[in-house]
Amino acid sequence: MTDEEVSAVSNVPKITLYWRPGCPFCVQLRRGLRRAGVPTHDVDIWSDPQAAAFVRSHAGGNETVPTVDVAGTVVVNPSSHRVVELATAAGIEMHAQPGLLRRMFH
Repeated sequence: MTDEEVSAVSNVPKITLYWRPGCPFCVQLRRGLRRAGVPTHDVDIWSDPQAAAFVRSHAGGNETVPTVDVAGTVVVNPSSHRVVELATAAGIEMHAQPGLLRRMFH
């Protein structure tokens, strides 16, 4: 699901992934979330001062990424497993390969 499709559907909880270029943890999380079919809106904190301020407000004043907002629950440097758990609890539809989510939880 594209960002535009997520935005077009009313009352769909949104996942925002705050990242920055060159961050290996961001690359790893983004890869895991794509494999799990988790729709995200990705925001580069180096290109968006408000996003950087948001991250600092949730990361003890640091610009620690990845920081993810899952329908209002903010987690700093989470695993893809944790984001999937939060997305599932928030009722966010995912489009994972068959059996992938089951393997992520075992």
